[in-house]
Amino acid sequence: MKTLSLKLDDAIFLETEDVINQINKPRNRYINEAIEFYNTFQKRKLLAARLEKESQLVKNESINVLREFEVIDNEG
Repeated sequence: MKTLSLKLDDAIFLETEDVINQINKPRNRYINEAIEFYNTFQKRKLLAARLEKESQLVKNESINVLREFEVIDNEG
């Protein structure tokens, strides 16, 4: 496990303290879970952006293939 020091905005710190007191969870555990959740969220956003980009590439190629089929169909 790594140790790190971080600075939180006062409002975020106070809100976090309020929440962890209500749910009776240690601050360290809460912050670990929050970062894990945010990492998962960011990975999903990155994947969605990658899929969108690749989908656009496939879309353009699919349109080209459809045009070629139309030419073949119209000739036949």
